[in-house]
This record gives sequence, C-alpha cells and structure tokens, in this order.
Amino acid sequence: MSITIGIIKEGKVPIDRRVPLTPSQVGSILEANADLKIYCQRSEIRCFEDQEYERHGAIMVDDVSHCDVILGVKEVPLEMLAEGKTHFFFSHTIKKQDYNRGLLQTIVNKNIRLIDWECLTNLKGQRLIAFGRYAGIVGAYNGILTFGKRYNLFHLRPAHECFDLEDMTTEYNKVALPAIKIALTGGGRVSKGSMEVLNGMGIRRVSPAEFVNELFDEPVYTQLNTRDYNRKVDKGEFDRDEFYRDPVLYESDFHQYAAKADLLIAGAFWDPLAPVLFTRAEILQSDFKIKVVADITCDIEGSIPSTKQPSTIDDPIYDYNPSNDRVEVAFRDEGNITVMAVDNLPCELPRNASEDFGKEFLTHILPNLLGEDKDTIIERATITQEGKLMPNFSYLQDYLDGH
Repeated sequence: MSITIGIIKEGKVPIDRRVPLTPSQVGSILEANADLKIYCQRSEIRCFEDQEYERHGAIMVDDVSHCDVILGVKEVPLEMLAEGKTHFFFSHTIKKQDYNRGLLQTIVNKNIRLIDWECLTNLKGQRLIAFGRYAGIVGAYNGILTFGKRYNLFHLRPAHECFDLEDMTTEYNKVALPAIKIALTGGGRVSKGSMEVLNGMGIRRVSPAEFVNELFDEPVYTQLNTRDYNRKVDKGEFDRDEFYRDPVLYESDFHQYAAKADLLIAGAFWDPLAPVLFTRAEILQSDFKIKVVADITCDIEGSIPSTKQPSTIDDPIYDYNPSNDRVEVAFRDEGNITVMAVDNLPCELPRNASEDFGKEFLTHILPNLLGEDKDTIIERATITQEGKLMPNFSYLQDYLDGH
C-alpha cells in the first residue's frame, strides 16, 4: 500500500520531547517499504535532531499536512490539524475531558480520522502501544529520589538530567536506604517498570503477607494487585472480573499496608466508581505511616487524597497537610506527606520511551495500517471518521455537542 506518513512537530505546551518513531525506526520502515515516503516536520525540541531523521531517509519539511497519515504523541494544536487526513495521537477525549472538547469538535468539523494510541488494543482489551513502562521507571526513581531528599539520606540526579536510562542507572549505587517498607500498587506495564528500578537498586521484594507481618533489617518492597487491597462489602470472595465490572460492591482494605509502609508508589489504574485507596480521615489516624507518595497515576482528587494537583518535571514535589487538606511547600513539616505527582513522567527519559513506543508501533500497528487490519485493531481505535463519531465512541456525542 502506497501512503505518505508524516511525523508532526509536537506543539503542546509544556513541550514534549518524545517522538512516535526514532530516526533508525524511520530507516527500517523505508527499507522494508520501497513505495512509502516519510516526511518529518522540522523541530528544535525533539530528543532526536532533524539531521538524524534526514540521514535515515526522512524528507524534512515545515508542514506535514499533505501526508495521508500524521503521527504525533500529545494533543495536536487546533491550527495544526490537517483537514481530511488521518491523525494518530493521545487525544485525552475518551473520558469526556472538558479541556479537550474543542479539540474533538474541531477534528469532527475538519473530517479528520482520529486514531487514539490509547485505544489500540488486542481482542482481550490489552493495550498494544503505550509509554507505561517508562512512567513506572521514572515514577519509582522519583519516589526514591524524593524519599532521599526528605530525610537528607542521599541526592540523585533528576531523571531528566540523565542522557538516557543507562545513564540514570549509574545513580542507583548512591541509594542508601534504611530498613524502610515500600508499597507498590498495580500489575501492569507501570508497576513492572517500577519493579525494574527497585530490583536494580537491590531492594528486596517480599510478599504482601510478609510485608504486613514481618520485620526486616533491610529495605523491602511489595507489589500489590487489586485483590490484595480491596474486599467485598458483604465479606464474600474477591472476584477480579466482578471487581472491574461492578467495583461499587467492594471497599478498600489498604489500611493494613498504610500502617506499615514508609513510601507508596501508586501505579494502579483507578476507576472513579472503585473504592479510594485511603481517605484523609485514615491519614489522620495514629497508625498511618506513609510519609512519601510517588503517585504515577496522578488522578487528581482521585484514589489518593494527598494528590491535590499535578506537579511538573521542573518542580516535581510538594507537601500535603492532612490537618487542613491543603498543599504546602515541600518538606515544610514532618507531619505532612511529601507528594511526587508529575503527570508526564516518560518525558524525563524521552529517548528510551520513544524507542520502546516506536518498536511497538512497528510490531503491532504498522502492519495493520499498511495491510489487512487484523482483529480490527485500527478500526476499533478510530474515534472519528468522515465528520462523525464511530460506533464504539457514540457515547461521546453529548460531550461533543457541548452538553
């Protein structure tokens, strides 16, 4: 299939240095598809330079709106949306996010085919392409960095000051933790990325039962799945499918871990209908022990009451005062919880995050784009086409209409 692909310059502020394809991946695609052309919009902010793309066969241009398919990472500014073309990017519209209503309306008005990276899944509903691993890696690293700063134990270079992941791992040998306990929630890409860091730092993994019941003379962590910290309201057996289908039947049982953990790394997806992890009232109980929260999920006013606002890469840490439910300057008071809630963590290691993302695109997405759409992967992720919502996303109509 002969199509033209464009790599757009990221236009969202604050800037994002990630890319959907690295220069070498562009070269691999062109080598395997002689009738394909890839255009790359010139950019001074990418983690890879324009000349690298040019060396691998991309055609450098100031505008990619003529391309059939346009690849980006973050939301595209309205004036950069190409009428009648296919755009791939994270649109942040599928949960009816108010701040992107105008974006979706413009996409429909311009007859754009919008394919959202977040919606590209296999038939089991598992995502095929994501930055989650690097959110987990940077989130766990930032959590340890924050704990070290709070207690003046050690000082690590911020991840965004490291050239790449390999450079960041050279910081691990500076970590000297006392015998603390770290609770990590989640079982997907994010938590697996976090475990890479904790294991790399030599922190021992223990079972949830050991975490709650035993004492250790070294730092340890436990990885918690939803069944570990949620229980049925009627005291019946935990049923994973039921929990995700009807979470209101469950309540949180996280306090047993909050009474033992010094650091929480939150990497679990949270449904607003599901129980919160813990409440402000629980924080105020005398046996609540957590003093540092690395909230990778960054659900504002969500499952973790101390996550009152997102933080930024340049200013990643703030304090939460549970007595007045307010945000304060970091490390202001020993009674506060110190929060790291950066909402774009993979941006701190843009080269590695982009490399992994591009590999998944080449493996799972490109063959379906250029050939037969096996398992309707592309079709099911298409939010809009020919000026209207696709059937899978018809629930967005009231949002689109401004209601």
